[in-house]
Amino acid sequence: MPQKRDYYEILGVSRDASDEEIKKAYRKLALKHHPDRNPGDKKAEDAFKEASEAYQVLCDETRRSQYDRFGHAAFEQMGGGPAGFDFGGQTFEDLFGDLFGDFFGTSRGRGRTRARRGDDLRLDLELTFEEAAFGAEKVVRVPRLTPCEACSGRGTKDGAARVQCQACRGSGQIRFQQGFFSIAKTCGTCGGQGTVIKDPCRTCKGQGAVQKVRQLNVRVPAGVDTDSHLKLRGEGAAGANNGNSGDLYVVIHVKPHPFFRREGVDVICEVPISFTQAALGAEIDVPTLEGKTGISVPAGTQPGHTVRLRGKGIPDVRGYGRGDQLIEVAVEIPKKLSERQRELLEEFAREEGEEVAPVSKGFFEKMKEMFG
Repeated sequence: MPQKRDYYEILGVSRDASDEEIKKAYRKLALKHHPDRNPGDKKAEDAFKEASEAYQVLCDETRRSQYDRFGHAAFEQMGGGPAGFDFGGQTFEDLFGDLFGDFFGTSRGRGRTRARRGDDLRLDLELTFEEAAFGAEKVVRVPRLTPCEACSGRGTKDGAARVQCQACRGSGQIRFQQGFFSIAKTCGTCGGQGTVIKDPCRTCKGQGAVQKVRQLNVRVPAGVDTDSHLKLRGEGAAGANNGNSGDLYVVIHVKPHPFFRREGVDVICEVPISFTQAALGAEIDVPTLEGKTGISVPAGTQPGHTVRLRGKGIPDVRGYGRGDQLIEVAVEIPKKLSERQRELLEEFAREEGEEVAPVSKGFFEKMKEMFG
């Protein structure tokens, strides 16, 4: 039978190491060699078992004293290890729950009723084009879970204390042996909380929260657009067991506008003019976000011509100034002409020394040459 290694040597600590140093050394080795992280690795399994055995002795004041006096002989009568301990029985979850809790003064809450944060909620909010551009304050109604006032959010009748779960004896876990290792699973009776409600609150039926509609004032900043998100902290669903409430996310939807469309922080507006106005020039009124304003259409304006109105667009939602408004000129060609209008246009064409439809005529002549 091979000689057993010194427990201090296994953990890599001196013989006068403090309890804290021993815990840290074991934690490092256990997390490195734990079978859950090294499935099928016999060498890692043996190293984990060896470190666990060393730790179970050195972390106990009485057993450490016996080991310091008699070495491994102190436990030989017990079959090679200290009695009353399962060296391979800790799951990977146990290591985080027990060891990290020891080091940082926290606990994963096994056997305790843990507070849980409430769910986040979503609210879709529709705005007009102008409201999105300049901001608005909207009143909304949000259905959500709120802490039950009858039981102060505890879920028990008259706010009484919860009782220990008998299925797991308050541990929150059910353990069973599988070969060499002890396997732990969350208790199905208490959901891992370790406690259950004996007499549920009649108002919330033991849930600790009830559905209510809350009215909120939502301040919409200037410059938002469709799919912009506003986050209202703590306005979501209530948390379980007096946990913090979730958040409310307001998702913006902007209605289409009869005149305007948006490109970034710029506003685009298409304005129709007659072909005589385009040819002769004109003074016309155009709509803006702040009312109508006059612009000059120069003589000879072509379709697609753009007039830029500086600073008449959308405010930047981050506060970086304001965009422009772009007026896109659309020249309308009349579909029907009176006899007099036709005569005048034909006369205009002759004055210009061209036929009424030279492009069309040239196109068809070329097509005739190609195809006969």
